[in-house]
Amino acid sequence: MGGTDGRSDANAGGTDAGSTGREGGESACTARGGGKAAAPPAVTTPRGRRPVVAALMLGMALAAIDGTIVSTAVPQIVGDLGGLAVFSWLFSGYLLAVTVTLPLYGKLSDTFGRKPVLIAGIILFLVGSVLCAAAWNMAALIAFRIVQGLGGGALQGTVQTIAADLYPLKERPRIQAKLSTVWATSAVAGPVVGGLLAGYADWRWIFLINLPVGAVALWLVVRHLHEPSRPRPAARPRVDWAGALAVFATGSLLLTALVQGGVAWPWLSAPSLGLFGASAVLAALTVVIERRAAEPIIPGWVWRRRTIASVNLALGAMGLLMVAPTVFLPTYAQSVLGLGPIAAGFVLSVMTLSWPVSAALSDRVYNRIGFRRTAMIGMSAALLVLLAFPLLPYPGEPWHPALLMLLLGAALGLFQLPLIVGVQSTVGWAERGTTTASVLFCRQVGQSIGAAVFGAVANGVLAARLLDAPVDGLPGDLDAVTRALEDPGAFSAAATDHVRRAVDAAVDYVYVGAAGAAALALLALITLAPRRFPVIAEAAAAPGPAETAGAAGRADTDR
Repeated sequence: MGGTDGRSDANAGGTDAGSTGREGGESACTARGGGKAAAPPAVTTPRGRRPVVAALMLGMALAAIDGTIVSTAVPQIVGDLGGLAVFSWLFSGYLLAVTVTLPLYGKLSDTFGRKPVLIAGIILFLVGSVLCAAAWNMAALIAFRIVQGLGGGALQGTVQTIAADLYPLKERPRIQAKLSTVWATSAVAGPVVGGLLAGYADWRWIFLINLPVGAVALWLVVRHLHEPSRPRPAARPRVDWAGALAVFATGSLLLTALVQGGVAWPWLSAPSLGLFGASAVLAALTVVIERRAAEPIIPGWVWRRRTIASVNLALGAMGLLMVAPTVFLPTYAQSVLGLGPIAAGFVLSVMTLSWPVSAALSDRVYNRIGFRRTAMIGMSAALLVLLAFPLLPYPGEPWHPALLMLLLGAALGLFQLPLIVGVQSTVGWAERGTTTASVLFCRQVGQSIGAAVFGAVANGVLAARLLDAPVDGLPGDLDAVTRALEDPGAFSAAATDHVRRAVDAAVDYVYVGAAGAAALALLALITLAPRRFPVIAEAAAAPGPAETAGAAGRADTDR
């Protein structure tokens, strides 16, 4: 990183273009990945960008809030539709659809343009919302949530890609910080909004409120997003539908095994082993299909280029560690600290205050020391924060974890945004959608794996504490945790305190595991990431015939 930071990506492994020249990404653009150059921003003036940015923020809010808004309305939904045994698929089905479709939408946006993919995603998301509001039983609601997720995958990936298209490298942190703020705020506000609508209106309004928001976003995109014209390809673009189906099937089986394992059935049971085995077979088949495809959904260069591969692995590890605060911290705040749901949500939400601020200021750091080193500083700080959590006193004060979450948000903002901006800046327009989708896909898979792994860790610690050190009047099973926390008066003070200490220990182990994930992210950057990210300069005009045919050039110097 920086002018004295060593070899370029090409010299360190031979998979990325070499680079010379001054830092900053302002010289001639390079041809990468078959000579495809960077296209100009879709909108070139700040005034013209504003409605498009508003549409992106609304689209990001839709995708983010619908991942969590259902959580606090589950009692009302189950009371109306039934299906308590399968209600978890309201979340899992949405997550599955979003995750496994990200690579497909990334490739489609590179092939046909961002605008048609985003429009199709918004429409599909709104259709799914209407269907969810009209659901007549739990099975129908789960199916329609999957339809929503199919649209949500297009929203997540394409919004991030268009944001990179709209702004040159120097201005990109600003829009990414705005999107981070929308994502974090929406994800935290989702349960609150869902609870209010379910309690004071009807749970179906949870999905109906998407319609006006989505309609505004759709109108802004149709009216104001203008993509640059590109030369007509010599041959009709081909979509690797076989590869898309293989990726979808592989991801669905794998994530189903991770989400349901240890919950619906034991990890070593026949369903788990069968799903993991089938997903392994399908993964091998996917590799074969993608190698033979003319335009694969997940191109091999995504993993052959050290820059992209290392960022994918690092952000996958970040997705893994994010499970600790987002899933287990609210339980810790309510069970150990004795806070109510709103106060517990505040302990988590302080992370959303520091994250966007840190992300917005990160360009001042990586412009000086480079993308890789900035991300390493951020993750090193996150590692220290995660290791500090088990050192908190029992039961402690609410400001203790709140302070740690404030620091964690600042650290992760310094880690994530430089990597996303950096990896998007190493590819041209024709590869940016695929690259962005691969990053988001790995982060989503990391979250799914983290939920499964850390859920098993927490359950194991709780079971060991309750079974190995029983207390009079407290049954030695996991159901006792819920009963003792919901109705402390039904148990002795010693039994309740024993349960709280068991929860405290379980969350401590989860945070230690999250620290291990942070170490893996650092390891990926140290051992795999090139010292320099070869940045492609922004093109001054739409790619012409010479550029699309493979114009010679070099990447501008890294950051």
